[in-house]
Amino acid sequence: QVQLVESGGGLVQAGGSLRLSCAASGRTFTNYVMGWFRQAPGKERKFVAAMRWSSTNTYYADSVKGRFTISRDNAKNTVYLQMNNLEADDTATYYCAARRGDYVADYSQALRYNYWGQGTQVTVSS
Repeated sequence: QVQLVESGGGLVQAGGSLRLSCAASGRTFTNYVMGWFRQAPGKERKFVAAMRWSSTNTYYADSVKGRFTISRDNAKNTVYLQMNNLEADDTATYYCAARRGDYVADYSQALRYNYWGQGTQVTVSS
């Protein structure tokens, strides 16, 4: 059974940093794309970042490009989201997700992802 467990959320002041972690278990993720999405209250879930487990290619939403970095640790089966220079608009629940299929297309589409974590709250105070 696939499990994705996020951690690392919290309250931070604007301009600060947080690192989210997503511990993945239950299978080998070599042929998966791993993504981070976020959802603010009353709004739809939005793409933040993604990467193929089999390569170092990374993909970002325009709103976080240059501030956020997605990475992984193969030995720990963990995906990270380093968030720097946080803004109030970054406040949301952040979700880790896994999509079957080692291809680039549709990486930003939440409906294409097969597995989701429970989410971790990030609150940025201005």
